[in-house]
Amino acid sequence: MSERSNEQWVADLSGPPEQQAAAIEDLRQRLQRGIFYYLSRERSDLTHFSSQELTQMAEDLAQDATLRVIANLDSFRGDSRFTTWATRIAVRVAISDLRRARYKDFSLDVLTADGDLMPGSVVNVNSPPEPTPEHATERADVLRKIDTALREALTERQYQALIAVAVQGVPLEILAERMDTNRNALYKLLHDARRKLRTHLEAQGLSTNYMLNLFQD
Repeated sequence: MSERSNEQWVADLSGPPEQQAAAIEDLRQRLQRGIFYYLSRERSDLTHFSSQELTQMAEDLAQDATLRVIANLDSFRGDSRFTTWATRIAVRVAISDLRRARYKDFSLDVLTADGDLMPGSVVNVNSPPEPTPEHATERADVLRKIDTALREALTERQYQALIAVAVQGVPLEILAERMDTNRNALYKLLHDARRKLRTHLEAQGLSTNYMLNLFQD
């Protein structure tokens, strides 16, 4: 594999077809090694995959990463080694792809059922263990009010977005795709949902500070 300077990488990747083809293959192999290292050494959630499976994943991801690097070639400013810059892009491609794979079966339908909260949703989240009986009763009462507020104050679309992001941790880009919208529109939807929820709860005397103090460890 040829060793190239930053300038040579850029020139070769944007050069005539034969020169470009050799540089692209060199780049793909380098990115594949970098992605494999990331998958095998830095992702504890992938330890159940065999080395062969990780190699295949790295090979597939390297194809996309190579295309991404070439598409962004004009943005390379030479502040680091070209291969370091390209590997950072490759790792971002891997992270994005793995995130999408994690949520590929995510459905908004599981978040609502005839307007009611589904089991295991927000009412059971973030409650510290073993509060005193009085504290537990107070928390349960507040959680019921939050449950009611979520169903009464928000539209179904606002509810789905807020629960998906705040409770299930669905990435915004995945949720925007599932909801057939864009990030800006989703930001506004979430902002409006939080504002309406806060207003509804404050009308019942439940301030944000009070609830934060109530549920802190």
